[in-house]
Amino acid sequence: MTSLPVLTNKEARALFLNRHGLTDAVSGQGKGRDLQGLVDQLGFVQIDSINTVARAHHMILHARQPAYRAKNIHLLHDRDRGVFEHWTHDASMISMAHFPHWKLKFRRHAARAAERGRDDTELAGKLDDVLAQITDRGPCCSADVGEGEARSSGGWWEWNPSKVALERLWRTGRLSVLRRDGFRKVYDLTENVIPAEVSGIDYSAAETIDWACRSAMDRLGFATSGELAAFWDLITPAEARDWCRAAHGRGEIVEANITQADGSLRKSYLWPDTLSEIAPVPTSRLRIMSPFDPALRDRKRAERLFGFSYRIEVFVPEAKRKYGYYVFPILEGDRLVGRVDMKADRDRDRLGVRALWPEAGVTFGKGRIVKLEAALARTARLAEVSNISFEDHWLQSH
Repeated sequence: MTSLPVLTNKEARALFLNRHGLTDAVSGQGKGRDLQGLVDQLGFVQIDSINTVARAHHMILHARQPAYRAKNIHLLHDRDRGVFEHWTHDASMISMAHFPHWKLKFRRHAARAAERGRDDTELAGKLDDVLAQITDRGPCCSADVGEGEARSSGGWWEWNPSKVALERLWRTGRLSVLRRDGFRKVYDLTENVIPAEVSGIDYSAAETIDWACRSAMDRLGFATSGELAAFWDLITPAEARDWCRAAHGRGEIVEANITQADGSLRKSYLWPDTLSEIAPVPTSRLRIMSPFDPALRDRKRAERLFGFSYRIEVFVPEAKRKYGYYVFPILEGDRLVGRVDMKADRDRDRLGVRALWPEAGVTFGKGRIVKLEAALARTARLAEVSNISFEDHWLQSH
């Protein structure tokens, strides 16, 4: 039996980080074409409501293009229509070119909603009412619908029926997000938001499945079928498995063993050319990352590849937290070297560092502290504060 080729852990890290724009020296203005190119490379950036320093999508983009500022993604979305907002595994800004493939998600969400029956009874007439309101009066947000309606006692987040209808119409593609006012979504008819040259394209389910697997493989470098399905959360695990079997049978993808951080081997698929690809060695730059960065959001993959275990402790009682409410991973070159608990205090114009925990075997000596201070200064500029403060005993022992 022929043994499978092997990628060393260092090779795998370099490949994966390169596909995620985290190996090269930073460049780009963080706006316009540069920003569009970055989002196209990543495919999407996740949106999250937590704003202890800056929201997740801003930190993701800033980690790669430090000139990026928070207004720039909104200009790309609201004015340039270079991205649209919808769901991958979570709420995300997605490259506009991918909108036609989201029609599969729209159709499947509509089919699931129709199967639930009970929800349709509760929403009788509301879908048409909300569409009529937007058609007649223009864009609206959730506060503009359902005035005086009773809230559900067990439906979506105890929303009133009209608000549920608004969300349903968005998830099934009838409405699109026009913009956000603050963090509140403003909806309009999809034909008023999505450019006709994009919205007019239709793909079959088979075409979207093929695209989802190929584009995920391009961005992951190597993957199991489950990882391909999870990347966009657009197709089912079974569909990804069937695609992998067929593509492998045709010789379009091959198998290799990927060396994990603990030395074990994990079988994955990749493009044949990837085996001879020499990914650039990541620079030694230190970057403060969002916990929802696309390179880290798959917690199991990050732990296998980098030996970095991360858990969001937002919903963990304070006394039981190991680290903090919302701590930020620190990437240096191809290693995750620690995590930092910090918060932007805009009233006091400062970024307050509460604690930093180095990973096992990592020392924050003078040289690394200098790089950390530079990274914190960049983060402070993103958060629009001028100063950095450190609490007593902020540098923790492992």
